[in-house]
Amino acid sequence: MIIVNTSEIHGREITESLGYVKGNTIRAKHVGKDLMAGLKQIVGGELKGYTEMLTEAREDAMARMIEDAKSMGADAIVNVRFSTSAIMQGAAEILVYGTAVKLR
Repeated sequence: MIIVNTSEIHGREITESLGYVKGNTIRAKHVGKDLMAGLKQIVGGELKGYTEMLTEAREDAMARMIEDAKSMGADAIVNVRFSTSAIMQGAAEILVYGTAVKLR
């Protein structure tokens, strides 16, 4: 599956647009991560626990979007975008979306 954030794929011809595809996941903070994050705010530095959590969330959302596109018979997904939003205190949604297409 080819996935790009552009409207075209260099060297390939889009023959059909199959429609909107998306994948999402909602993740909540872990109390232990919150404690470590609070300590990190004092001394500074990367919040590695949160970095890992968000990386996993993006990967899960991408996998769900790819499955959505495969179920439509797509060869690629173009115009891919990510969005993040707070759902409630301590929980956020990662959404990835794009357009499923057929290629020649």
